[in-house]
Amino acid sequence: MEHTLSRDGTRIAYERTGQGPAAVLVSGAMSTGATVAPLAAALADRLDVTVYDRRGRGESGDTEPYAVEREVEDLAALIEAVGGEASLYGVSSGGALVLRAAASGLPVRRVAVYEVPYAMDDDAARAGAAYTERLTEALARGRRGEAVELFLRLTGLGEEMIGSARQSPLWAGMESVAPSLAYDDAVMGDHRVPRSVLASVTAPLLSLAGGASADWMRAAARTVAETVPRGTYRTLEGQSHRVEPGVLAPVLAEFFAR
Repeated sequence: MEHTLSRDGTRIAYERTGQGPAAVLVSGAMSTGATVAPLAAALADRLDVTVYDRRGRGESGDTEPYAVEREVEDLAALIEAVGGEASLYGVSSGGALVLRAAASGLPVRRVAVYEVPYAMDDDAARAGAAYTERLTEALARGRRGEAVELFLRLTGLGEEMIGSARQSPLWAGMESVAPSLAYDDAVMGDHRVPRSVLASVTAPLLSLAGGASADWMRAAARTVAETVPRGTYRTLEGQSHRVEPGVLAPVLAEFFAR
């Protein structure tokens, strides 16, 4: 892994592969750069792709206090490291970070996001607010396992599956990045579509959702596309929130290479 320094001195670990226009891939909650590495491999024949560990996870450092602006500065440092201009792709809450970065005025050529989980009604927004409150309390008390469980419930995972996850060898790794759940929650704001932020995104945008995902996911993706001035929406048939790299890569490569 290579490293770059963010504005506040935090070391950000990244890997770069491929040739072509530069693109940076941003992972979502409970993940590292390794999560989007298969997508990077599928894009490497057409793009110069960078994956990185967001602050507070993997091989990247962390500096308190956290603010969404610090993660935007992380992306600014990465864009500078790969040539001063890049396209951005973000999945789930990573897409929310990408949208905020693009709205901030960074040198972003094109933007693509996949299923940013914005609340589409009052009930969902209230559920998001309740999650924020309980997550904050769990992390303040050092209850990392409880924080992970809260997140898994938010994603719709049942209690039996959460119990099985607790017995999995992967659970320790999930607990290790649990504090970063607060970072993704902050990036999501009040969980509603941040219309004023999206209206400030000037780069062309592609908002994607899976045809096998929940209706509200597709509705959120359409709303993002409709709110960004140069936004386009597309459904990837047969795909869910865990989109297959082989399906997504050709779509992103064609959009970013324009």
